[in-house]
Amino acid sequence: MAENRAEILAGAAVLALAVGFLAYATGGGRFGGADMTYPLTASFRSVEGIRAGSDVRLAGVKVGTITQLTLNPETFYADAVIEVDAKMHLPDDSAILISSEGLLGGNYVELVPGGSDTMLVAGDEIEDTQGSVSLLTLLMKWVGGQDETKAATP
Repeated sequence: MAENRAEILAGAAVLALAVGFLAYATGGGRFGGADMTYPLTASFRSVEGIRAGSDVRLAGVKVGTITQLTLNPETFYADAVIEVDAKMHLPDDSAILISSEGLLGGNYVELVPGGSDTMLVAGDEIEDTQGSVSLLTLLMKWVGGQDETKAATP
């Protein structure tokens, strides 16, 4: 009888942990209340390595999330919707760019605050953008440039 109780308690503990991990995973680790954020938009030439759910960082600290990426059929740019922490008051001349964590790391979106006294409000567009840079493309340009230089010299 005591063995059955121990097994039932162990099973209940495992089940409680599983439910806790599931709640943490789906809620982003934030318990209690909705997050206070506001949306901003930006258009990028290339969003390679970024998807909905990617981090938006400022000085290396996560301050938001990409919530939507769509292709604009008129401009052929990728339009992004970014949810930013409501505590972040960004100047309207701020820049947004796609950065890499390193040679083998993933990409993330980085905010670079400007110096304006006017702040962005919900729904505003960040106009100063820089899309992702493909390391493979840069390498091919560098290798291709080296071959042209060698061929041009006698």
